[in-house]
Amino acid sequence: MTIFKTASYTWWQIGLFKLSLLCIGIAIGAYWPAVFLPYLGILLITGIVLGIYIGAVWLRQ
Repeated sequence: MTIFKTASYTWWQIGLFKLSLLCIGIAIGAYWPAVFLPYLGILLITGIVLGIYIGAVWLRQ
């Protein structure tokens, strides 16, 4: 059994996936800000670094 399978999605399916992640993130941020506030710097840096990485991979393709 392999958990990493090759899959192909349409642009609108990826859009729905991103929208669901955005909604979950907003809900978590609205209800648990005190839990994540101490880690704000780490979360921001991680998000920016990963975003730059994904952008670089996208530009190379």
